Amino acid sequence: MSSKKMKIGKKEFQTQGHTYVMGILNVTPDSFSDGGRWNNRDAALGHAEEMLKEGADIIDIGGESTRPGYTRLTEEEETARVVPIVEAVKAAFDVPVSLDTCKAGVARAGIAAGADLINDIWGLKFEGDMAEVIAQSGLPCCLMHNRADREYQSFVRDVTADLRESLLLAEQAGISPEKIILDPGVGFAKSYEQNLEIIRCLGELKRLGHPLLLGCSRKSVIGLTLDLPVEERLEGTLVTTVTAVIQGCMFVRVHDVRENVRAIRMAEAIGFRAGIGQAGM
Repeated sequence: MSSKKMKIGKKEFQTQGHTYVMGILNVTPDSFSDGGRWNNRDAALGHAEEMLKEGADIIDIGGESTRPGYTRLTEEEETARVVPIVEAVKAAFDVPVSLDTCKAGVARAGIAAGADLINDIWGLKFEGDMAEVIAQSGLPCCLMHNRADREYQSFVRDVTADLRESLLLAEQAGISPEKIILDPGVGFAKSYEQNLEIIRCLGELKRLGHPLLLGCSRKSVIGLTLDLPVEERLEGTLVTTVTAVIQGCMFVRVHDVRENVRAIRMAEAIGFRAGIGQAGM
């Protein structure tokens, strides 16, 4: 099992007992939700400041869209987007910064620029060097479930097995188990029904012994359920955030920080937490 605390940057986070908010800072022109809004230095810094005022505990910077049909960037293009923003946010604010990338070279450059956590949407499986880059840095990481297809034999069991493969890659590279967060990968290589199922089954993934991050903010599973466009998915997102509290997740990754912080505070005040998928009594 993981330690009860994890240091990210200068801040210590509890791995159990509280759900923290990771604010999304996309510096890409084609993000599914807010593409082009924050992809220059001043706009990015302004949005980071706004999220911090609203209660974000960590800022997650990403330079490559992962929406369906996205265009893959070269390592050089992605590095040019994210490194100046990582440097600027670290210089302006005393906040841990996560770098959302699956490319080893981008991770290496981001770490040199001051990133405090690597958030890999391919769980160390996109590039062979990623695990070594993270291990050598000594930084914590978030490993997300992803795969090239949706050919599952037994969905939750297969997701668990895929995450075990990521954990094995981490172990072989020398990444400390106490520095690993897992993400079930809502919206990645999953059907609508499978996305709902994996949210329901977070307790199963906790048995892997690592804290969890849930990222559902404004995603298609919400849009399809409620038949709403991206800009009207806040309420659905808040339900997934309260679910994350109930299921004992360490982080939620969201666009709308203020509202999600408030939802977490209320859910935790009521006592909706057991960490195994049932509300505390």
